[in-house]
Parts: sequence; structure tokens; C-alpha cells
Amino acid sequence: MSHRNAPLTPTGRLRLARCVVEDGWPLRLAAERFQVSHTTAARWAGRYRQLGMAGMHDRSSRPHHQPRRTAAAVEAQVVHLRREHRIGPLRLAARCGIAASTAHRILQRHGLPALAATDRATGEPVRRYERARPGELVHIDVKKLGRIPDGGGHKVLGRAAGSPNKDRRNGVGYAYLHTALDDHSRLAYTEDLPDEKAATCADFLTRAATWFAAQGITVERVLTDNAWAYTKTTWRDTCHKLGISPRWTRPWRPQTNGKVERFHRTLLEEWAYHRPYTSEAERQAAFPDWLDWYNYHRPHTGISGQTPASRITNLSGQHI
Repeated sequence: MSHRNAPLTPTGRLRLARCVVEDGWPLRLAAERFQVSHTTAARWAGRYRQLGMAGMHDRSSRPHHQPRRTAAAVEAQVVHLRREHRIGPLRLAARCGIAASTAHRILQRHGLPALAATDRATGEPVRRYERARPGELVHIDVKKLGRIPDGGGHKVLGRAAGSPNKDRRNGVGYAYLHTALDDHSRLAYTEDLPDEKAATCADFLTRAATWFAAQGITVERVLTDNAWAYTKTTWRDTCHKLGISPRWTRPWRPQTNGKVERFHRTLLEEWAYHRPYTSEAERQAAFPDWLDWYNYHRPHTGISGQTPASRITNLSGQHI
């Protein structure tokens, strides 16, 4: 790729070379006409004589001979260990007796992506996708979250004082955060519900579809995991009544529903555990403002820094 301030692009080089080779211009006259040195004009004219139009493009700066390059046997060992054990450059370097930077370059040369970009089960690169329009696919999942007792939990009282609140029989129980997230825009709708039974999930879907409709989005498909509530007739009947096509992830493949899983991680980091709360009521009171921030104001790295609402072209009122 040419430098942005280079006097000659591949097209300009071709014009210069043709002036010299085909039209018979003197090298110095051509160099003056195209504002380059005499040696530069000679270089491109020579390449044109030898290679034609193909010679007008930049060549790789990699040397033809690399006597200090890592031995092929070591490279093969690094690649084998990576594919066999799915470990990163630091551990590969320790096993093969090379520098971590060398292991990293070997992985790059062989087209092996970072571990974070691969599937944990198979080691294959994760195939990322995004639906073309809002409502084409909505991800649904439930996040189970321990409720905060009055007076605060362990984040306020400390581990020792807050541990009795973990008693499952006498504690304050759990919040079940049901979320519906649009695949294309990442616009999210969440409710705190008392359980994750089939009827509760079905009623949530009805309200979520109504909320999305108010934003100008018609839900066409929903994707859930294979939890008991989503496989019952109640769920299927509700989807049929709403004109929604239900879809399920493959067993043991939570990555397929990764967008809503990632939303729940963001929700925990930026709202649920963002600061110590003295009660569950205080934490829930802060949730509507956070969700509004997420949907209308927070830049989303998964959609190039846009906000979810900005991807809904017919959404009225951007809460600016």
C-alpha cells in the first residue's frame, strides 16, 4: 500500500513508465514531469519493461533469506501444541523454549487466531453474525441474581457479616432478570420477575413483544436456550399467538445466544455490582435509569460505538 504522501500511486507509476518506455521520453524529463527523482523514474521504467502493469505495485519488504528464523520443527511443535491443548503464547513459549513474542508470531504466520476469538469446545474460530434488520431475531435469557437484604449485603457489611444472608431457606431469595435483546440493534428490554416458570416466561415474551412494537420493531424470531420453560407447550403457543417463530440453541452451546449473555455481564458490571446498595429496593430503583442509559446513550463497542437506539431508524425520541 502506497504511503499517503507518496508522489506516485500505481496509476501514476504506470503513466510515468509508459512515457519512458512507449513514448520515448528521456528519464530526466519524465522525472521532472512527475516530480520524482531520476532514480525513481528509472526504477519504475525498468519494472515496466520487465513485468508490465503487474510491476507497478509495491513489493513486500520481507527479506528473501532469513537465517535466524525459527526452525521449521519448532514452528510445527508450536502449532501442534496450540491445536492439541489450546494454550496461548506464554505457555507455548515455556514448553518450546522460545520467547513468547516468537510464539505469537508463529501463530500469526499460520493463521491461528487469539484464544479469545475461538470456541472453547472445538478451538475453531468463532463465527460472528448480525441480523440485517431490527426484530429479525431477538435473544431471550434469564439471569439469576441474589437479592440484597435490608441493611446491605457483604459489599456493605463485609464477608463475615453478610454471609448469613446466603442462607437459601432464610435468605431474601433471588431476582430473575428476564431479558429480550434485539440482535441487530442490541436494544434491550428487561424485567425483574419472581421465577422462571413457563407461564412467567411466556407472559414476559408478550410484554416484550409489545414494548418492541412501541419502538417500531416487529419481533419475527426469538432465540432461547433449552431451559425447561422454553421447551413447554406454553412457550410454543405464546410464540404462535404472537406470530413469532421460536428458535433454540444447540445443547451445550451458550455462545449461540452470546449477545444476551454479554448484555447480562454488562448489566452486572455497570448496575448490579457497580456500587454497594443498602437494599434490593435501592438497587431496583437505579435500574430504569441504567437501562435508559444503555439503550439511548451508552456507546456499544459491538456496533462500532453506536448506541442501540441509533440503529432503530424509525424510533421516535432518542432521549437526548
